[in-house]
Amino acid sequence: MGDRKKQVKTLKKKVAKLKSQLGAGEDGAAAQPPAAKKHAVSPLAPAAFPDLPRIGGVRFASAAAGVRYAGRTDVTLMELAAGSTLAGVFTRSSTRSAAVLDCQAKIGGAADGGAAILVNSGNANAFTGAAGGASVDLIAEAVAKSLGLDAARVFTSSTGVIGEPLPDQKITRALDSLKAGLNADGIADAARAIMTTDTFPKGAAAQVELDGTTVRIAGIAKGSGMIAPDMATMLVYIFTDAAVAQPALQRMLGQLADETFNCITVDSDTSTSDTLLMAATGASGAAPITDLRGTGAKAFREALRTVMLDLAHQVVRDGEGATKFVEVRVTGAAADADARKVASAIANSPLVKTAVAGEDPNWGRIVMAVGKSGAQADRDRLTIRLGDLVVAENGWRAPDYTEQAGAEYMKRSDLVIGVDLGLGSAAATMWTCDLTARYIEINADYRS
Repeated sequence: MGDRKKQVKTLKKKVAKLKSQLGAGEDGAAAQPPAAKKHAVSPLAPAAFPDLPRIGGVRFASAAAGVRYAGRTDVTLMELAAGSTLAGVFTRSSTRSAAVLDCQAKIGGAADGGAAILVNSGNANAFTGAAGGASVDLIAEAVAKSLGLDAARVFTSSTGVIGEPLPDQKITRALDSLKAGLNADGIADAARAIMTTDTFPKGAAAQVELDGTTVRIAGIAKGSGMIAPDMATMLVYIFTDAAVAQPALQRMLGQLADETFNCITVDSDTSTSDTLLMAATGASGAAPITDLRGTGAKAFREALRTVMLDLAHQVVRDGEGATKFVEVRVTGAAADADARKVASAIANSPLVKTAVAGEDPNWGRIVMAVGKSGAQADRDRLTIRLGDLVVAENGWRAPDYTEQAGAEYMKRSDLVIGVDLGLGSAAATMWTCDLTARYIEINADYRS
């Protein structure tokens, strides 16, 4: 009998915990969300959030809706002026979220009227079945009604825990407050509202002269774990006051995603929610960019690449538990695909990443990663470097290399691992971080 009572008591505790996670107490009343866990700021974080410029035609507002945690902003609304063009690149995960599927269906539509992006953190609304799609529709329609938009021009994103119903009513109840708070200077607050396990908000900006007119670009991102993008990374929102035709913007964004966000990895896991959205408002008055071959388009592309690469690097620098930022440079490959395979094998290797964490110049693990990559390689043509140090060449340890020199180099916070395959001219670069015990601690209790 005593065992039975214990079993019932245990079951009641489990039910109460599940209801709490879904936003209701044991009596069905709304439960107070738990406080958000606070993580120490990454040692690789920038000194401060950058001073991002205003982007004409964009307004921001953030609010604390209590989607999952109490005491923090977790919903942000971004309003875009009429005529803004939008482009997007999204995860190719076969279990991508309802919000991603909805954005994919809407992107590329007519630029008539204004537009809006609404983002929540704390709940990914992924693997939530038909209920997930219904939540997306409900939120999009509520935003459209609030701002006088077509629901087809409302894009949503969700990030956080997978597999739990999205408390959409909490989000829609915050819309009046969000609408009232819209302002041109709210981008920094938006960057904070979209964070989950991030330890710092991420922002970057650039400007470029197009035929005498200054064009501005500003972007924000979130991402810290589950980072091995298959399109972009986690959530990224970029805004410009340039006028860019949608097909040109879409093509440019896709190309640059491959050069930036698709070249980073923290833990080799691709999110169900990865979304990169970019809006061009045309508020600068500069001549529209319609052809990527023009001089103006090339200058704009380079400025946009700077912003995207900066954001991508910040995501790696905020990798869960990271203490080292690592650039993996592969040269001399027989084909581009081979260069990428080798760079990915090194950047994702737990053995390489733990050696980096321990400041151990264990270059044998790099050799291992090259060998397992599946790329064409020849031991006797391989050269391995740590920064400028030649560690191994011609199938053997370099004659002038010393373990002491390697160990000294590994103490740096920013490292470069170089591999030349000696087989051709193809090259690839990826960026990653070390793998520490702190990564395990963060992810072992992520849902608790």
